[in-house]
Amino acid sequence: MDLSWATTATALVAAVTISKTFKFVSGLKAVDYLPGLWVPFQPLSLLGVLTPESSWNPGVIFVWTWRHTRNIYRRFGSDTVSVVPFLYGAPSIYTRSMDVTKQVVTVGHKTGVFGKTDDMGRAFLFWGPSIVVAASQDQWRKHRRIAGPAFNHDTYQLVWNATQKVYSDMIDCEGWAENGATNIPRIQSLTTKFTLLIIATCGFGLPFSWGEPPSHDGQMSIQQCMEIITLRNTFAIAAPKWAWKLPLPWVRQTRQAFDTMRAFMDSHVQARREAINSSADDDTSKDILSLFVRASEHDEGKRRLDDKELIGNIFALLFAGHETTSHSLAATLGFLSLHPSIQDEIVEQVHEVTKGRNNGEITFDDYSKLDKALAAFYEGVRMFPSGVYLIREAKQDTALNLSGIDEEPKMLPVKKGTSVVVDMIGVHYNPHYFPDPEEFKPARWYANSTSNAFIVDGEDHTGFSIGPRSCLGKKFATTEAVCFLVLLLRDWRVEPLLSVNVSTGERETKEEWRERVMQAKMTLTMGVKDVPLTFTKRV
Repeated sequence: MDLSWATTATALVAAVTISKTFKFVSGLKAVDYLPGLWVPFQPLSLLGVLTPESSWNPGVIFVWTWRHTRNIYRRFGSDTVSVVPFLYGAPSIYTRSMDVTKQVVTVGHKTGVFGKTDDMGRAFLFWGPSIVVAASQDQWRKHRRIAGPAFNHDTYQLVWNATQKVYSDMIDCEGWAENGATNIPRIQSLTTKFTLLIIATCGFGLPFSWGEPPSHDGQMSIQQCMEIITLRNTFAIAAPKWAWKLPLPWVRQTRQAFDTMRAFMDSHVQARREAINSSADDDTSKDILSLFVRASEHDEGKRRLDDKELIGNIFALLFAGHETTSHSLAATLGFLSLHPSIQDEIVEQVHEVTKGRNNGEITFDDYSKLDKALAAFYEGVRMFPSGVYLIREAKQDTALNLSGIDEEPKMLPVKKGTSVVVDMIGVHYNPHYFPDPEEFKPARWYANSTSNAFIVDGEDHTGFSIGPRSCLGKKFATTEAVCFLVLLLRDWRVEPLLSVNVSTGERETKEEWRERVMQAKMTLTMGVKDVPLTFTKRV
């Protein structure tokens, strides 16, 4: 009996080993033996995400954590490398080359050679189909046809006006006006609330204020819901239905957050639809939800979005319009706190633009003239892109031209079904495109900058994606960010809130603060760790 069990176990181990070896060799063939990492799990697979980062498991954002010590592009001498798992997951190609990126994202989309994978964006698909997760071009065009018109000049004017109002409410409610200096241990506590209120106002047309943030029927606030959803998204995607009923406090909290969020969106979609279909709708509401629902109601047949599709798009808007912008503003303010001279340049430009105005009012018409604040925001987005990866799957056998900068001409065969992962951290920290990539240099984005020939059309290099499916809400985000930054910096000087060593009483240096604070963390998207800042009133 013992011999039988030993024989069976040995045979099983041998079979698994042979199977995995065959799978690994097949993976190497799939990427044409392109040099790269051999790892146990595909970093973006469920096992790769759940398994703690270690020397043998890269982790989901190894492109950030390894960029100094084990940079895969320097290690293998190419801007395009392979990642082949030998236990779990599919082989893939990672690239930080803009030439390859454009072949995959721009040309590949137009020709249909590359497209989104069916399981991409599962965290968003949980809420319903949307423009963010549409895999086929037909699906994407359908959602784009509805969503596109909602982003227009009137919307951006609304965003600017709402930002001014919310900023004023924030200063009053937080009591800043009464203090010469204010310490904020975690700036995300303000930027998250701020951006959520802008979305609530401009996205849903709801009259919320700083003292009365969005909620549903007096239950958990929408900000709390979003924070929990962001942290527990892996559970939501992977957990079976029975797991949602477990009598654990954090499971109950997660269920409440998801239920409250769905009820919040359902109620507002239904109310807006009823208003639009009745005489009460005077066709003047310009918030994005009204524009979505109105456009959907005016379409017929297959073009019309059903409630599930509307909810999917609204969640994508709600999430992308507040969390990603909040992360980017936090990173931008963190870097600005280390560069007082750049703050002064922004403030000087504000004074130049508003010179001669009795009240010093800054209007939406000034947006295009406030390029220093916009450049600072772009640089913050570059250094901490919320969207770390753009993933596209080969829909047919094809080839990529790897003959980029400083590389020998080479065509890489790509088999149908192979994923190409555009590493936006790699792109944004690629010295070919961004000299001194670790330095915060907003001037690289100025329209008249001659310091870098590769950034002539540099907006393509931001965290707003590139190609036909680039972020639809880009102008929404930049309008909000520029208005917020110029108002804040006009009135307040930003400095890092330095920690003090309890044992020695010594205060950390700004360099130590940056090394400790300005590091990445990953939830549903990537952001910066908690950023402690001090705001001192300008005189």
